[in-house]
Amino acid sequence: MTDRPIGQDGDRPREPLAPVLAVIAAGGALGALARHGAQAALPAGPADFPWATFWVNVSGCLLIAVLMVVITEVRRAHRLVRPFLGVGVLGGYTTFSTYAVDVQRLATAGRAVTGLLYLAGTLVAALAAVAAGMWLTRRLTRRPTRRLAGVR
Repeated sequence: MTDRPIGQDGDRPREPLAPVLAVIAAGGALGALARHGAQAALPAGPADFPWATFWVNVSGCLLIAVLMVVITEVRRAHRLVRPFLGVGVLGGYTTFSTYAVDVQRLATAGRAVTGLLYLAGTLVAALAAVAAGMWLTRRLTRRPTRRLAGVR
C-alpha cells in the first residue's frame, strides 16, 4: 500500500482541470448555438421527419471522425483542442438525446414506421459518416511517398 492519495499518478503530474472545463463549456455553448440554428432553419412538427436533428447528428459524426484522425494521426494538437472541439463544440452540436425524443414523438403522433426508419436511418447514416470521414481524411492527408526510378 502507498501513502499517495487515491487517483494520483506518480509517473506524471496532473493537468489542471479548470482550463479543460472552461474550453469544454465554451465549445459546448458554440456547438449548441449551431445546433439551435439548424433546428430553427429546419423546424419539424410533431408528425414531421426531424431533418435538422438527422443532419446535425450525421454531420457531427463526420466532423468528429475528421477531427480524431487529424489530431491523432496527422499532427500533434494542443492539449485543449480535443476537449474544445471534440467534447465541447461537436458534443454540444450533436444531439442524440433529441434523436431519442424525436423517435418517441413520432411514435406518439401515430408515425411509428417513420420513427423506426428515423431510428435506423440515423444510426446507419451516422456510422457511415464516421467511416467516410476517417477514410477521406486519411486519404487527403496521406503524404506522397517517393518512388525510386524504375520501381513501381
